[in-house]
Amino acid sequence: MSRREIMERNCQLNRQQRRGELVKRLEAKSMVLLRHHLKALRLPTIGSECEKIAAQAASDNVDHLSYLLQLSELELLERERKAAERRMKAAKFPTTKSLATFDFLARPSVNKMMVLELARCSFIDERENVLFIGNPGTGKSHLATAIAAEACAKGYKVRFFRVTELVTALIEAKDQRTLARLKTQLSKLDLLVLDELGYVPATKVGAELLFDVIATAYERSSVMVTTNLPFENWTEVLGSERLTGATLDRLTHRCKIIETKGESYRLQDATRRSRTRKS
Repeated sequence: MSRREIMERNCQLNRQQRRGELVKRLEAKSMVLLRHHLKALRLPTIGSECEKIAAQAASDNVDHLSYLLQLSELELLERERKAAERRMKAAKFPTTKSLATFDFLARPSVNKMMVLELARCSFIDERENVLFIGNPGTGKSHLATAIAAEACAKGYKVRFFRVTELVTALIEAKDQRTLARLKTQLSKLDLLVLDELGYVPATKVGAELLFDVIATAYERSSVMVTTNLPFENWTEVLGSERLTGATLDRLTHRCKIIETKGESYRLQDATRRSRTRKS
C-alpha cells in the first residue's frame, strides 16, 4: 500500500470516527430531551426503560411499532401495579390476608366454591352484600380481608372498618359537623367491609348512624359484614327491634351468607402450644 493510500485510509477512518462521535452526541442530546418530555408527560416507566428496550429491539430487528408497543405495555403494567398499591393502602386493612393461606380443610363448613366465586368480585358489580357468620376465631375476618384485597387488585374502591371504629368515626364527625363529608366519602366506595359486628353494643345514636350508612349503600354498592351473632341477637348491638329489622332487611336482600363453624383457630393454637410446653 502506497503512502498516499495510507493517508487516504487514515483520513477516511478519522471522518468515520468524527461522524460516530457526532452521532453519539446527537443521540445523547436526544435521550436527554426524550427523558425530559417523558417526565413532563408523566411516563416514567417508558423513560427508564426506553434505552434498554431500544437496544433489545435493534438486536432482535424489531420494527418501531413493536418497540412502542413493548414500552406502552410496560408503562401500563406499572401504572396498574401502583394503582393497586394505592387502593390497598386506602382500604386500611389491619393485616394482609389471602385465600391461599386459608385452611379450608380445617373449616369444612365454609363453602369453598362460593368463596372462590366471591373472589372474582362479580357480586360487587351486582351490588350484592356478603355476610360471614360464625364464632370468634373461625376465619371470618381472614376471608373478608382476602376477598376485599382481591377487589382492590381488580380496580374496586374498598374501605375496611371494624364496626366500633366506624361508629366512633360517625359520632365524632356528627359532633364536629363533618358527617356529610364522611358520608360522601363512604358513598364513593364499591365495597364497604364492616368487621366484628356484635362484640360491642352501639349507643342509640351510633346504631342509627350505622344504619344510615348501610341504608345509603343499599343497591348502590356492596357491604361485607363479619359477625359472631345470629340474626335474632342483633338487637344486642343495634338496640331496637325496628332498627334491627330495617338493617337486616337491607343487608340480606341480594346477599351471600357464609357460615364459619368450629373451634377458634386462636384457641386451638394456644392449646397446641400449651401441650408442647408440657411435653
